[in-house]
Order: sequence, then structure tokens, then C-alpha cells
Amino acid sequence: MSALAIDPYLKIDDLTCEQRILAAKEKLGQRLVILGHHYQREEVFKHADFSGDSLKLSRQAAQSAAEYIVFCGVHFMAEVADILSRPEQIAILPDLGAGCSMADMANLLKVEQAWQALGQYVDVENQITPVTYINSAANLKAFCGRHHGIVCTSTNARRVLEWSFKQREKVLFFPDQHLGRNTGYRMDIPLDQMVVWDFNQPHGGLSEQQIHDAKIILWDGFCSVHQLFEPEDIDNFRAQYPEGKVVSHPESAFEVCEKSDEVGSTEYIIETVNQSPRGSRWLIGTELNLVNRLAKQSEPDGKFVHFMSPIVCMCSTMFRIDPPHLLWVLENLVEGHVVNQIKVEPQEAAEAKIALENMFSVS
Repeated sequence: MSALAIDPYLKIDDLTCEQRILAAKEKLGQRLVILGHHYQREEVFKHADFSGDSLKLSRQAAQSAAEYIVFCGVHFMAEVADILSRPEQIAILPDLGAGCSMADMANLLKVEQAWQALGQYVDVENQITPVTYINSAANLKAFCGRHHGIVCTSTNARRVLEWSFKQREKVLFFPDQHLGRNTGYRMDIPLDQMVVWDFNQPHGGLSEQQIHDAKIILWDGFCSVHQLFEPEDIDNFRAQYPEGKVVSHPESAFEVCEKSDEVGSTEYIIETVNQSPRGSRWLIGTELNLVNRLAKQSEPDGKFVHFMSPIVCMCSTMFRIDPPHLLWVLENLVEGHVVNQIKVEPQEAAEAKIALENMFSVS
């Protein structure tokens, strides 16, 4: 019997779709675990067995008894789930079009070309530690594993950079320049010692002197959501609510983070608001679905949560994971069909795991 086609699922009404998702979950029982990233839309997020950031979810899934790991997130997250899970576990992404524009800004070819170009000026193997943000493809994690590098998250970026500088004097940090810059600056690294490698320019658009003087070489990448936040958004909030506080994700621009009271990961943002006193007011610079969910949860505690941008900023690629695609995956599993499996090639997974294990040893 062939796998069930997706097209009929796209015509199912919302209520029927939800009822069938619940029925499929019940049939699959402990064979299934659904992971929901914080940025996921609410109508999918509510079906998650575990919720959180991408690395936390992958580790929880690997420790579960589930045979099937359905990741309601984006492609690189499902790759990490596959790398960290047991051999008998199967990672699935409901819509293969759910990618990450930031991750796409640094592909293996461009990074290898940059590594070779840097090698014309410095001894890359002995002077540069490659660091990739968790928001990157598996083959870039494998690149870091091959070159004695490491992976970081927005939570542990400082500890990872401290480890990296103990290995070698410089860091090549990709794909998000803002996380690298914001973290480095809080480690007292001057801005002029953090240069941006423009992968569209010869030698990254940098002079030999700039490369020699740099402590961190930042990849010219960014998150399309966090890039939209502006310092003026914070100024306008403070003018209206002088007592209010601001917390931003470190993927936001340097100027935004400098104006914020707190800077941290999605988990840090949630915890900061949850621990704040009744009546407190927060402006939050991160993805819209998370902020809306946190605002609703904070209402009973008399807290006020505002979204930073006047523009709607949501992760459009993660938004591709919708209830019909989730239902399609689950009912195929009920029928014995695995669709949209994410499988990292064994050698690549082994090398990527080296970089991930380096991170675990640090954090």
C-alpha cells in the first residue's frame, strides 16, 4: 500500500483536522513524540509533547522511548534530532520546505572557500577555531567537527567562545553575525576586532591587516525576523512606558541589544518574564508567536508583554508546518508509512557529533 498523498489533507477543515490529529496521536501512543519549537504557530504547538528551543527538544526526544520523532520546527532542527537520537529512532519534518533563511546564508561550499582564503594569511588549523551556531546545516557542524571546532546556542555562546579562544587565538563564527558580535562585545572584545566576512567579496572584503588584527571573523548572515527590530522601537516604548523593561534575543542587531535591559535566548526571555513581579511590563524582541503566547500566559499574573516591532515578524519558514501537514505525517505513520524522514549521512553525522560533543563538554 502506497503512502497517503498530501493534497486531500490541505482541504480538511480546522476542527476535523484537530480531531484526527488527536486520534492519530492516541493510536501511535508512546511510539510517537511530537516536538514543538517556541516559534511554532499555536494550532500546531498545542499538540507538542515537548516544547522549547531546538537543542533541548532534540535531547529530550533522544531520551524518550519514541520510535518516531516528529519535529515541528525547521530542517536543521530535525537534522540535529537525527544526529543525537538512537539508531532505531526516526526523525521526521512535516513539511520539507520548512527551512531557515539564516542557515541558508552559510553553505558548506562558501565556508570551505572562506577557510581556504583565510589560509592565505593565517595558519587556519592552528590559529582559527570554527564555531557554528546550532542554526546551521549538518554539513557545517561536520565541518567544525573535522577542524576541531564547536557548535554553540544562544544560551551557551559565551562559554563556547571562551573554550574556542583557549584552543586558538581567532574564531570564525557563522552563520549569524549578530550573536557573535553581541556575545564577543560582552566578553570585552572591541568592535574593531570583530570583522564581517562578506562571502560575496574576494577575501571576504577584508584586508590582510584586518584579518591579522581580528579576534572574531563574523559571517555576513542574520535572522530575517530579528533583523527587523530597530533601536527606535525601544525608544518609543520607553517614552510611553518609562517603567517598562526590554529583553531581546541576541540575534538582534548590536544597537538593539545595547539598548535592552536584558539579552538572552528564548528560554531566558520566557524565564525572565515569568520571574518578574506582578504588574511588570516588558518589550520583547523575538519571534511573534512566542511573544503572543507569553503575553497570553502572563495576563493572569497581571504582567504586560509587548512585541517590539510594529511590523509582523514571524518565522515564515517555520509557519509552513501547519495542522494538515502534521496530520498527514501522523496518519501515514498509523498506516505504516514514514514520510519526510530526515536522515543525516553517517560520516557527516559522526563529524557533526564531534562538534556537538565539544559543546556539551563546555556547557
